[in-house]
Amino acid sequence: MTKGRRIFSVIIIAIITTIQLVAVPVWAATGSDLKKQKEELENQKSETQDAYDSASDAADEIEAEQEELGEQIDAASDQLVALMTDISLIEDEIDEKQAEIEETQAAYDEAKAQEEQLYQEMCERIKYMYEKGETTYVEILMSASSFSDFTTKAEYVEQLYEYDRKQLEAYVQVQQDKAVYKIQLEDEKGELETTQQELAEEQELLQKALNEYKATYADYETELANAQAKAAAYKEQLNSQTQQIASLDSEIKAKEAEEEAARKAAEEAAKKAAQEASASSSDSESSSSSSSSSSKTYAPAGEATGDNIAAYACQFVGNPYVFGGTSLTDGCDCSGFVYSVYKAFGITVPRTSYALNSAGTGVSYEEARPGDVIVYAGHCAIYLGNGRIVHASSAKTGIKYGYATYRTITSVRRFV
Repeated sequence: MTKGRRIFSVIIIAIITTIQLVAVPVWAATGSDLKKQKEELENQKSETQDAYDSASDAADEIEAEQEELGEQIDAASDQLVALMTDISLIEDEIDEKQAEIEETQAAYDEAKAQEEQLYQEMCERIKYMYEKGETTYVEILMSASSFSDFTTKAEYVEQLYEYDRKQLEAYVQVQQDKAVYKIQLEDEKGELETTQQELAEEQELLQKALNEYKATYADYETELANAQAKAAAYKEQLNSQTQQIASLDSEIKAKEAEEEAARKAAEEAAKKAAQEASASSSDSESSSSSSSSSSKTYAPAGEATGDNIAAYACQFVGNPYVFGGTSLTDGCDCSGFVYSVYKAFGITVPRTSYALNSAGTGVSYEEARPGDVIVYAGHCAIYLGNGRIVHASSAKTGIKYGYATYRTITSVRRFV
């Protein structure tokens, strides 16, 4: 029965009861008549109480249905807000990535043009010397007719050598720059492609949610406008929080850079000392090291602690990214990586980044510890501590290390 029909029934019952009470004639004169009248009044009272109880139960049922409907509307509205926020964040990230690609492409094109120019200049230089019959510096000196001429040519050779050296250094440097820009460009294009796939997934989820909402609730347009406004405000809040976190993490990165430089310097010093002590021993160690790295093995998962989860996840750095995959060795996407790492510890987590955003226990970034899941709009990663993450990044870069604040964080989830 609908809400309107129940309320109508309650009203009818109340009206009938009132009429019945008013219509009781007060005509009794004898004791038996009074008893009979009393029984009739008691029966009517009982019927009235039953009608009241029925009406009260109907009201309670309507109220419960209204509360349930309100909860459903709130949940649906929250889902719309979350999806709209994710999509807006991803669209911003795509715009930023496209701008980065344009900058990197311009730098690559400039380096390539400089390389071609320097190469052409060196070719012209060699051609000029060949036509002059001066193919080597020695030949220039040997062609001197006197000591004074030799001194002059020596100065000329020195200047020539310095010019050639600088040209060659510039040519080598621009080649290196071009190679770096090429790799960077390929990585950025790979990340853009993956982000676009993440956007498509979120848009599909949003369209499904919108269709369900429109078919279920009458105030669709109003709620949609409210959800859009809330999503915009939520996005600004997330961006602001991530910027604050990134500012703090910059200090961590600087400290890590110092520690990394010191570590490399110590490794180089140790390596040099070992080579000087025994060249043959060094060769033996090198060959055994290369053979062991070619047959990579993985340690078992162990006890389900945050540190163990983080350490286990790091073993798969360098393995491929495959959209929709869950294999830590043959290929997985971002949520497939998180899913399979946790599965190795007997813990089941959601398979999509969107579902991860509300699973487990939410903690602040300041409270994040190794093994927690960092969730972004359409993406996710495993936190390692000190602002670092490990994640299945893109088809180009595969599973790799990164910094937690490289994208806007939507939540941090804990499962252990």
